[in-house]
Amino acid sequence: MPTQHRHGFETQRETVAGHSLPVEGTIPEWLSGRYVQNGPGQFEIGETALRHWFDPLAMLRGFRVDDGEVTYTNRFVRSRDFEFAREHDKVRTPFPGTPAQRPVWRRLWQALTGEFPDNPVIGVARIGDELAAVTESPVALTVDSETLETTGRIDLTAGVDADLTLGHPHYDPRREALVNLGVSYGRKTTFTLFRRGESGVETTIRLPFEDAPYVHSFALTDRYAIIPAMPFGLDRSSLLVGAVTGRTFLDAFERFDRDGEFVVVDRETGSVVARPQVAPFFVYHHANAFPDGDELVVDLVAYSDERAVTDLTLSNLRSASPSVPQGDLRRYRLPLDGGRATHETLREGHMEFPVVDYPRRLGEPYDHVYVAETDAASSLPTRLAKVSVPDGGATTWAEDGTFPGEPMFVRTPGATADDEGIVFSIVLDAEADRSFLLVLDAASFEELARAPLPHRLPYGFHGQFYADDDPVRSMA
Repeated sequence: MPTQHRHGFETQRETVAGHSLPVEGTIPEWLSGRYVQNGPGQFEIGETALRHWFDPLAMLRGFRVDDGEVTYTNRFVRSRDFEFAREHDKVRTPFPGTPAQRPVWRRLWQALTGEFPDNPVIGVARIGDELAAVTESPVALTVDSETLETTGRIDLTAGVDADLTLGHPHYDPRREALVNLGVSYGRKTTFTLFRRGESGVETTIRLPFEDAPYVHSFALTDRYAIIPAMPFGLDRSSLLVGAVTGRTFLDAFERFDRDGEFVVVDRETGSVVARPQVAPFFVYHHANAFPDGDELVVDLVAYSDERAVTDLTLSNLRSASPSVPQGDLRRYRLPLDGGRATHETLREGHMEFPVVDYPRRLGEPYDHVYVAETDAASSLPTRLAKVSVPDGGATTWAEDGTFPGEPMFVRTPGATADDEGIVFSIVLDAEADRSFLLVLDAASFEELARAPLPHRLPYGFHGQFYADDDPVRSMA
C-alpha cells in the first residue's frame, strides 16, 4: 500500500446529518454521549491547492452513541475563511503554508494589525455551556452540539492580553476551569498563562521571550504548568516582510541559536520556579506530567528538529516515499532545585496523538498511554498502540489497508484502572474508500465494534468525547 495514505489528504464535500450507522459487533451499554472530532475537510480553494497539512478548511465529524447505536453527522465549520473561500475562491488570511490571496495593502494590514485565520481546524472545546471548534487563533467558532451547525463566535482573548490562544487548553477538574496560554507578538514574544472559569478570566503570569518559540501545547499538574520553550519558531521580521512577498509561517519557521528550556510556573504564586535547560527537541503533544520528589516528570512525543513542522507539506505527505518526522515517546525529568533536564526514551516512533485517562490521571502517575503509530513507508498512522509506562511495552491494533486516527480513551463509570473502558478511533479504509468508527476494549485492545460511515473522511486531528453524565474534556 505504498500510496494508499494519499486518500487521507483528499477533499470530502459530502455532508450528512443524523445518519444512523450500521454497527458490526457490540458497543457497551454504559457508553452514552457524543464524540466530536475536528480536522481537514477541503484541501483546495478555487484553483489553489493548499500547501500544508494545517491549511485545509475545517470539517467536524460527530458521533452520537446511545444504547449501542451510533448516529453520524459531518459539517464544515462556517468560519469567515470558509465563507470567503466559497464566495471568492480565494484564501482570505495567511494560512500556515499558503499566503493570503489579497491585495498587497490588505496583506500588510493583516500583518500589522494581527488579523489571524479563523479556520478552526485543530480541535474542539466546551467553553462555558457551548461547544466550539478551536485552533491557534483569537476566536473560537461555536456549533450546535447535535447538528454541528456553526452558531457564533467567541473572543478567546477577552480578558487576556494576547493576540491568540493555543488550540490545546487543559481542563482543571479541581478548579473547574480551562487553563490555556495566550500569545502576543511584538518586540518580544509574550506567553500569558491564564484560566477561564465561572468567575471569569484570571491571569497567572506573563512570560516574555526575546525570540518567538512555537508552543503547540503544554503540560499541567495541580500545582505547576510546564511550558516547552524550544529553539524552534518564527522569524518575526521575515513573517512581516512575507506580507508583501507572499512568504508564510512555514517559510519563516526556523531554528534559533540557543538551548531548549522548560519553564515551570507555580500556578498558585504565579512565579517561575525553574527553567531547566535541555538539548533541543520539538514537541507538539504532551501525554502527562506529575511530581516525583524534587523533580517533575513530563512525558511527551519528541522530534529531533523543526522538520516536524516543515515536512508536513501536502506534496510530501501525498508522495510515494514521504519524509515523515520520527516522534519518540520520551520521559523528561525536570529538577526543581537547579540543573539540566534529562530524558529517557520510553518507546521509539513514529508515533503521535498521545492520550491518557484524562482528566482523572492529569498531573498524576499513570500506567498507560494510547498513541497512533506509523510504519516508515506511510505518512499516516497504520496502527494503534496501548503503551505501558515506563517500560514502553505495547499492545497494538492494526488492519491491512487502514489508517487509524487519534485514539480516544473513555473510562467505564466507576473505573479505577486507566485501561478500564474503551478506545475510539476514526479509521480510514483506503481500499474501500470509506471510513469507520472503531471501538476497542481498552484492557485487551481487542475490537468490540465498528460502525462504517457512508463515505471516506480525510484524516482528522483531535476530538473529545463528552459523556451525557459528565461532559468534560477527555484529552488535553
